[in-house]
Amino acid sequence: MAEETVRELRASFAAGRTRSPEWRAEQLRGLIRMIDEKEAEISAALHEDLAKPHMESYLHEISLTKSSCKFAINGLKNWMKPEKVPASITTFPSSAQIVPEPLGVVLIISAWNYPFILSIDPVIGAIAAGNAVVLKPSEIAPATSSVLANLLPKYVDNSCIKVVEGGVPETTALLEQRWDKIFYTGSGTVARIVMAAAAKHLTPVALELGGKSPVVVDSNVDLHVAVKRIVVGKWGCNNGQACIAPDYIITTKSFAPELVASLKRVLVRFYGEDPLQSADLSRIVNSKQFKRLQDLIEEKRVADKIVFGGEADEEQLKIAPTVLLDVPQDSAIMTGEIFGPLLPIVTVEKIEESFNLINAKPKPLAAYLFTKNKKLQEEFVANVPAGGMLVNDTALHLANPYLPFGGVGDSGMGCYHGKFGFDCFSHKKAVLIRGFGGEANARYPPYTTEKQKILRGLINGSFIALILALLGFPREKR
Repeated sequence: MAEETVRELRASFAAGRTRSPEWRAEQLRGLIRMIDEKEAEISAALHEDLAKPHMESYLHEISLTKSSCKFAINGLKNWMKPEKVPASITTFPSSAQIVPEPLGVVLIISAWNYPFILSIDPVIGAIAAGNAVVLKPSEIAPATSSVLANLLPKYVDNSCIKVVEGGVPETTALLEQRWDKIFYTGSGTVARIVMAAAAKHLTPVALELGGKSPVVVDSNVDLHVAVKRIVVGKWGCNNGQACIAPDYIITTKSFAPELVASLKRVLVRFYGEDPLQSADLSRIVNSKQFKRLQDLIEEKRVADKIVFGGEADEEQLKIAPTVLLDVPQDSAIMTGEIFGPLLPIVTVEKIEESFNLINAKPKPLAAYLFTKNKKLQEEFVANVPAGGMLVNDTALHLANPYLPFGGVGDSGMGCYHGKFGFDCFSHKKAVLIRGFGGEANARYPPYTTEKQKILRGLINGSFIALILALLGFPREKR
């Protein structure tokens, strides 16, 4: 099945079906029609998979995906144009350009936490770049996977864009095939499996992973605004099941009590006295993830650090927003990505100490800072490596299509969104064009002393050497 799918797509790509700007734009318009006509169906699937609030589904998945399609349609012709670049003196006279060309047949393996946008957004980049595509949605979000498998063939060219559903066996079969690129969103553990499979065919990969995204909160802030933005970035993003959700907070010991008090007030205001009954909180995706999160806060050294929340309902698969203070650095909650509604707060004496604390861990996908101190902001940007950064807010940087979105180190490799998605699925082909004039005899053997002087001069940018070469010195004996 996997082999046959790839063979069919290679035939379509070889026939040139995906290359024209008209075909690419038509597919992107088809995706917009699908979103417009089937928004209710998509939203219902997201609710079935994650109990995701409808407004959250619209804001974070449906509307952003539609915007991404429109952005690609508007930019497509410019993105496809060859980029003229200067030609060097050693190739004079000549013209040089960089031509973006599609890679071929690509595999996109999606994640369960944002199962619609994390499936379609990379597909947009792949289509815009002129590739044939196989999309493998996550089986952990089965309702959304089914919707994608049913809807996509009705709105895009099924001879060039296909959806393959299934679990580990189907994914394994796909990874055994030769692809021109693999784009994977998910965990570091599976990413290593993907990379190992890709290596067999020397297939390039883009990996969108996660990590422990820190939030540094200085005392010099508008605390109420800062806390609202932290809360909506943590619990308003799929109840913490988001790769860019704040993973832990770092603040000073003296400021921590004020910060905790504000977090408590805002959480009650947003989600009520009984957050397990709130319609604005997503549930945990499945019992396996629920148990993993429960284990994190039931660890002996961690359980007594809870300062707010901790309630859970296994039947509903819901865990309340939970804030912890001064958990041990070597506890499980601080050594791995949380990916859920738990938010530890780590305290330091001086806020500048937070930089070393962050840099002692693997590079995160996102890093956040709240401060009015410009010097602290500049030091944070300069000294903290991360996939992306946001000052005085959380998560919103991914909504800017002019910014690349991707990780670094353990949080991933490669980036996409906007033109970066087009670039992700393109090869930048170098093209140098010359005529038959401008023959330089010095480039041809035998390399006499005179020729060597002219060639060295050309390489070093000598204008005199260029003139001599163009005039045909040294004269060629016939």
